[in-house]
Amino acid sequence: MFAFAAAAALGGGPAAYAQGPVAPTVDVDEITVTARRRVELLQDVPIPVTVLSSNLAADTGTYNVTRLKEIVPSVQFYSTNPRNSAINIRGLGSPYGLINDGIEPGVGLYIDGVFHARPAAATLDFVDIDQIEILRGPQGTLYGKNTTAGAINVTSKRPQFTPRTDVELSFGDLNYQQAKASVTGPITERLAGRLSFSGTRRDGVLYNTATQDDLNDLNNLGVKGQLLLVVSDSLEATLAVDYTRQRPEGYAQVVAGVAPTLRAANRRYEGIAADLGYAPPSFDAFDRVTDADTPHRSYQDVGGAALTVDWDVGPGSLTSITAWRYWDWNPSNDRDFLGLPITTISANPSEQRQISQELRYSGDLSENLNFVVGAFLFRQTIDSTGKQEQGSAAARFLLAPSAAAATPGLLDGYGQTSDISSTFLSAALFGQVEWAVTERLRLLPGLRINYDQKEVDYQSTVYGGLQTTDAALIALQRSILAPQTYAAKTDDTNLSGQLTVAYEVSDRVNAYATYATSFKSVGLNLGGVPNDASGAPALDAATVRPEEVTHYEVGLKTQPFRGGTANFSAYQTEIDDFQAQVVNASVGVLRGYLANAEKVRVRGVEFDGQARIGDGLSLYTAVAYTDAIYASFTDAPPPLELTGGPQVVDISGSRLPGVSKWAGSIGGEYAAPVGLAGREGEAFAGVDVSYRSSFSSSPSPSQYLNIDGYSLTNARLGFRAEDGWTAFVWARNLFDENYYELLSAAPGGSGLFVGLPGDGRTFGVTLRGSF
Repeated sequence: MFAFAAAAALGGGPAAYAQGPVAPTVDVDEITVTARRRVELLQDVPIPVTVLSSNLAADTGTYNVTRLKEIVPSVQFYSTNPRNSAINIRGLGSPYGLINDGIEPGVGLYIDGVFHARPAAATLDFVDIDQIEILRGPQGTLYGKNTTAGAINVTSKRPQFTPRTDVELSFGDLNYQQAKASVTGPITERLAGRLSFSGTRRDGVLYNTATQDDLNDLNNLGVKGQLLLVVSDSLEATLAVDYTRQRPEGYAQVVAGVAPTLRAANRRYEGIAADLGYAPPSFDAFDRVTDADTPHRSYQDVGGAALTVDWDVGPGSLTSITAWRYWDWNPSNDRDFLGLPITTISANPSEQRQISQELRYSGDLSENLNFVVGAFLFRQTIDSTGKQEQGSAAARFLLAPSAAAATPGLLDGYGQTSDISSTFLSAALFGQVEWAVTERLRLLPGLRINYDQKEVDYQSTVYGGLQTTDAALIALQRSILAPQTYAAKTDDTNLSGQLTVAYEVSDRVNAYATYATSFKSVGLNLGGVPNDASGAPALDAATVRPEEVTHYEVGLKTQPFRGGTANFSAYQTEIDDFQAQVVNASVGVLRGYLANAEKVRVRGVEFDGQARIGDGLSLYTAVAYTDAIYASFTDAPPPLELTGGPQVVDISGSRLPGVSKWAGSIGGEYAAPVGLAGREGEAFAGVDVSYRSSFSSSPSPSQYLNIDGYSLTNARLGFRAEDGWTAFVWARNLFDENYYELLSAAPGGSGLFVGLPGDGRTFGVTLRGSF
C-alpha cells in the first residue's frame, strides 16, 4: 500500500521515497516491487504492500526489523530476548508472550528469498539492504513457506560490475557507535563480488545496582559476502555467505508494580518481601534500575549460505534458491527479576539448523495470461539443553510460609535439566495465475498444497535440593520442578488458496478484492505438557491443532495527482483453532505451553498516502484501525489479578494482546539547494512521528498489564552533497516520552509485574559517503 523506494534501487540519486522523503526527480510510477515474484509497479499490485528503501531505513534509524513498527502501523514486534521475539502483522503471527519453538511463525521473514525460521533473526542488524517489502495478509500462493498474516521480504544490494564503495558512520550518546561499509566491483569479465559489514555498539539503558554495571546494551556484528556469476545473457548465479553475532548483556526487565491477587496475604508479594526483608531499588520502571542477581546474556550466532540461480528459459524465468542456515543461542536470564536468590539459573541454549530448496518458474503464457508456480522443501532441527535452578529464597517465594519454614533448604540448589530434540519437515506446491479478462479486469486465482511432519523427544530430570524420602516433601519439590519424559510425532496435509479480482477503474484508480484461505501448520509443545490425572504426561497436549484462516480484503490504490498517492484497504480475518500461549504464573515445570483458542477475529481499515509539494517538500501519513478479539476462548489462563482463583477463565470477546486499536505514522522532509564547504547539494530537515493507542500486554487481559498509548518523534537535520556525501544530526524520541515496550507478570504468582521501558531520548550524528 503506502511505499518507500530508494532511487538507488532504481539506479538513481541519493534518496528517493514513495512514502516519507521524496526526491523531486522520482515519480510514483517508477516505484517497483517484487512482491509477486516479478518486477511490477507498486500501484498496480493488488496486494497491501509497503516498501522501505535502504536510505530511509538508515535515515530513520531502522537498522533491524524491530523498528519497523514505528514506520509501518500494521506491524507489531515484541521481544523479551531474541528467542522470545515475535513479528506480527495486523495483530496476527505468533502468540504473545514466551515463544514456543514448536510453532511456525505466521509472518514469514525472507532475506534474499531465503526463509528464516527462527524469529530471533528479526533482532539482527540489516547488512547492506536494498529495500524491504512488507506484505499484509496470507501469502501462501506466492512464497515457499506458508504465511498466514503476511511476509517481510528483505532484498540485499547485489554485486555490481561498476566499482563502488559505500561507508556510513554514526555516533551518539550512550556511547553509540555504528559502522556500515560495502565494497563491490568486477573480479573477472563475468564475475562480480560484494563484501558488506555492519557493526553496532551502545551502552546499556538500565543500571544494575548489584553489579554496578549497565544492562540492555547493544553489541552486534555482521558480515556478508556475495559472488555474482553471469554465465550468459539468460543465466546467472549468486552465491551468498553471511555471519552475524550478538553479544549483549540484554533484555532485562525492571519492577513495574504489584497487583492484588486472590491468594492469602502471606502468599502475596508484600507479605513475602516483608518476611525476607527485601525491597527492590525502585518500583518506578522509568528509574531504569534493577538489582538482578543472575547474569543477563543474550548471545546468538546466526549464519548460512545460499545459492540462487536465475535462468531465462522458455516463456519465463526459472529461479532456484538452495540454502543452509544455522542459529546458535546461548542465554542467561534472571527469571525472577529481583535481587533475591529465587531462580538462580535460567538458561535454555539451543542449536537450530535448517536447509531449504525452492524452485519457482514464472512467465507469460500469452499477452493476457501470466503465472507463477513453485515447489518448496524445508527441513529444520532444534536441539535444546535447558537448565533451571532454585536458590535459598525460592521456598518462601514459591511455597506456603508454613511449608517453607518447616523444611529449611527444601529448594536450595534444586534444579531441572532438559534435553529437547525436534525435527520439522515441510513440502509444498504452490502457484498463481493472472488472467487479463479485459484491458481493465484481471482475475488472480492461486492454490497451495502443503505437507508437514513434526516430531519431538522431550526429557527432563531434577537434581539437588533437600535430599529426603518423605513423599510429602518430594511432592512440594515436584510442584515447582518435576521430571517429565514424552515423545510425539504428527503430520498434516493442507490445501488452501485465494482468488483476487483487480479492476482498473481509471488510469489513476485501481481496485481489488481478495478471498483467501490459509493455515498455520500443526504445532508441537517443546517446553513440557500438563500431566493427566495419573500424573503422567498428557500426550494429547503434545500436539496443537493447525490454524484454519479465512481472509477477506478490499482495497483502492489511487493517484489523485502526480507525485501523490492515497490508498485504502479494509479486511476481515477469522482463525479457527488459534494457536495461543497458555502461561503458568508459577516457576514450575510449565512456564508456558501451547493450546488452541476456539476462534479469533481481526478486522480493520488502513489508509496511507503521500504527496510531493513543489521541488522540496514531501509528506506522508499512514493510519491503521485494528479490531482484534478472541471471538471464542472459553478456557484461557486467568489474568494476573485472579491468581489463586479459577484455573481457567472465559475471555471470549476480549481483545488480543499486543494490538493497538489505532496506530499511525506521519512525517516528511523539506530539502533546499545550498552550497556547503565548496560542495553543491541540498540541506534537508525531516520529522517522523508514530503513534499507538493503548494495548493489552497480557495473553488474558489484565487491568494491571495494559500499556497506555504513546507517540514517538524522531527528527534529523543535515546536508546531502551532489558528489554522494551526506552528513546529518538526528534525535530519536525527541520529547523523551516514557513508554513501555511490554509488561508481564513475574513468575511465582505473587502479583509482582515487570516491564521493559522503551528507550528514552537519544541523539547523534551520521556521516555517509560513496566513491
